[in-house]
Amino acid sequence: MADMDRKIGRIRKEAAAGGPERDAQIVRTSLVGVAANAVLAGLKAFVGLVTGSIAVTMDAVNNLSDAASSLITIVGTKLAARQPDREHPFGYGRVEYLSAMVISLLVLYAGVTAFTESMKRIADPVAPDYTAGSLAIVAVGVAVKLLLGRYVKGVGRRVRSDSLINSGEDARLDAVISASTLLAAALSLLFGLRIEAWLAAAIALFIIRSGIGMLLDTLSRLLGERADAALAGAIRRTVTGFEPVSGAYDLILNNYGPEFNSGSIHIEVPDTMTANELDSLSRRIADEVYLKHGVALTAIGIYSVNTRDPGAVKAREKAREIALGYADVLQLHGFYFDEREKRLRFDLMIGFGAKDREKLFEEICGRMREAFPGYDIQAAMDTDLGEER
Repeated sequence: MADMDRKIGRIRKEAAAGGPERDAQIVRTSLVGVAANAVLAGLKAFVGLVTGSIAVTMDAVNNLSDAASSLITIVGTKLAARQPDREHPFGYGRVEYLSAMVISLLVLYAGVTAFTESMKRIADPVAPDYTAGSLAIVAVGVAVKLLLGRYVKGVGRRVRSDSLINSGEDARLDAVISASTLLAAALSLLFGLRIEAWLAAAIALFIIRSGIGMLLDTLSRLLGERADAALAGAIRRTVTGFEPVSGAYDLILNNYGPEFNSGSIHIEVPDTMTANELDSLSRRIADEVYLKHGVALTAIGIYSVNTRDPGAVKAREKAREIALGYADVLQLHGFYFDEREKRLRFDLMIGFGAKDREKLFEEICGRMREAFPGYDIQAAMDTDLGEER
């Protein structure tokens, strides 16, 4: 336990070295968003009141919600940077996901509000009175929002901030809203078509859909997603690159924020290794995985591989033939055959596509008992955690 605490402390300390600069980038970008959205909200609110345009007025409200989103991002970043304490030994990194969720809720609220106001205006239409100056302000808003969205989203991807990515996407959606307002104005001025309220309702539905998508993505991260297959495969290749590791399995990755990932893994090694050799090997593996992939392996389990029993190879092949004969069995690993003690142990990875994973597991264990009569079968069912196989 003390060894795990040391590893966690190390990764938190080393990750924090780049943390202040990352946090500063997020705050700077968010402040740009606050300033830009505040100015646009004031200008559009003025245009909306002067022209009587519901679309422009809703656009101004949207800009205010964007400014609030940027403020939430700043607060979330500051809270996430707090150091670990007794109550939260893994730190506060996940606060960033919570702030991203709040932003997605604001987007959803803005969409619902815009749709409600659009329905009211459809029921009680009012002809807007557009001027060249008011339309010029809206056009400038489109350009500003497109540039702001691209900038904020780009920084968000670079520093791995879901809050900034969501804010950038929200800015892009605002540009679409403003552009639709210009389209409605052009149709009204050129052809006398009054479709502004209907167009505003359609855009509101689009915003609602986007808000739901953002919310589901953020909730998925909070619930815990399966490991990225490319990262899992890269970690396994790093681990199996050490002699005498012959296999790496059961990789579990835990995310405690964009800058803190920990995990555990099982390795297959010869059954002749001493405790001192295993201790040295596991430490070298943990160091290499962190340096290459930024993941702290807080636990490395051991699967021993037969080196002294000539019957083990045949027994392994026999067991693999039985297990992998089932389409839903993805792996058989951790195999150990002890003829003297009449003991056989292994792990089965059964995919989620199996109709009844427990029943399939019991069926395979039954077939193993028939194939190895008199042996004590010690089996465990593993879950497909997204490893590259």
